[in-house]
Amino acid sequence: MITVLIPVGVMLAVILCKKIPKIGGNVQVALVLAGILSLILGGVYQPTAWCGALIDGVDRLAWVICLSIFGSIYAETQVRLGTMETVMGALKAKFGKSPRALVICVILALVIAGSLLGDAIAASTVIGVLTVGTLAAMGLSPEHICCIIVMGASMGSIMPPITQSLALSSTLVNTDSEPVVQIGYITTLIVIVIVCLYVVTFFVKKDMKIVEFDENGEEITDDRKAGQILKENWHSLIPLGVLILIVLFRTINVEGLKFDLVPELLGKIQVLKIGDESLSLYSWLSQVTILKGLSNGIVLSLIFVTIVSFFFKKVREDVKGTLVSGLKKVKVTAGLQVCAAFMLGCFYAGGQINAVMEFAQGLNVNVLKFGGAAAMMLIGMLTGSQSTAQNVVFSFFGPALVTIGLNPTYVAVAGANLAAAGQGLPPADLTTFVVAGIVGGMLGKKVDPVKSMILMVPMCFLFAAIGMVFLYL
Repeated sequence: MITVLIPVGVMLAVILCKKIPKIGGNVQVALVLAGILSLILGGVYQPTAWCGALIDGVDRLAWVICLSIFGSIYAETQVRLGTMETVMGALKAKFGKSPRALVICVILALVIAGSLLGDAIAASTVIGVLTVGTLAAMGLSPEHICCIIVMGASMGSIMPPITQSLALSSTLVNTDSEPVVQIGYITTLIVIVIVCLYVVTFFVKKDMKIVEFDENGEEITDDRKAGQILKENWHSLIPLGVLILIVLFRTINVEGLKFDLVPELLGKIQVLKIGDESLSLYSWLSQVTILKGLSNGIVLSLIFVTIVSFFFKKVREDVKGTLVSGLKKVKVTAGLQVCAAFMLGCFYAGGQINAVMEFAQGLNVNVLKFGGAAAMMLIGMLTGSQSTAQNVVFSFFGPALVTIGLNPTYVAVAGANLAAAGQGLPPADLTTFVVAGIVGGMLGKKVDPVKSMILMVPMCFLFAAIGMVFLYL
């Protein structure tokens, strides 16, 4: 186990000790260092083997990386179309006289945004900005506003269809992502319902009224009804509607109705024919190293809907700007994922994964479950990052659980929820720090991010409870 403990220890030291010159707090450097150390300690010295480890790791995480890249480009098309502005405008018109109903709608809008972007920070910054004024108009404190936005975006980030956490967990335990994603819809919906009840019960008072003012201090009034707003901007919802339909038909288990649109279309395109045997474009994509990430059904659905979005004037008049902006927003995430892929490939090449599996077989089952869960949540708390908790701990913890006989689908669901639980707990949630800065800047008030994190603890406990339940199913 020493070959496991040293790389992980060095990785944690680099991530958590920000005072280390030049590399302190740099997650990418920490992941690469851990990978290099695991190869050296595993007796793998050949440069070709190191390159092979990188290729193997990227191949394992290929569809997660593709999901991030194409998800970001799709999200940029929706920003330019004004999809979420239409949704928020309609919700305000419909529920503007009922603060509690409107807060629930704000949370749901953030959930939708998070599920389409796949990233809590992106959803908070792109869509959360639109909700600050409305929430402030109710008389909510800056900390409550920050908490509501972060909770909505965080729940959305784990909600399918674009769910990096469930995708990463599935990959780390080497299981099919489809059943994991389907369970994710149900578990996240449970959290959403309970969080909505929590917010309207403890955050929103009965006597609250919604009063918004413009820059001149005059009350803002918009007499348009929800139907009118939707009628004026219905076209901005078309790509979203298409995506919802594609996802719906590929996830329902009803004979005669279930179909996966894009993979089935690509399956009809023949790229090679030898005698009576033929190879479809989809089959070819599924077999090519790294490129197989493009064959994932969710990724293909996003690419298809992104193409649909480019038919709209607001998007197609600046194709280059849309693509560049989308890629810029995801470059940090994609870079982190490539570093994580290198580390994962090194762990397999250096024998660390097998070492942990063998060690786990000698442990008491309950010790492994609770110890691993606590470690994931602790790393999430200290780094404020869901993906770091998964890459650092679950890359060992997940396979170990599968080795002792647990259902890999349930293990993947548990891993994603435990990582989400740890990320939101005090004192270092990155999303909360970002949103606190935005809210404080927009309102001109000081926002205490740690207080907002404390307010999110019930949501984090829900995620943790769901994770533990799936470890015992």
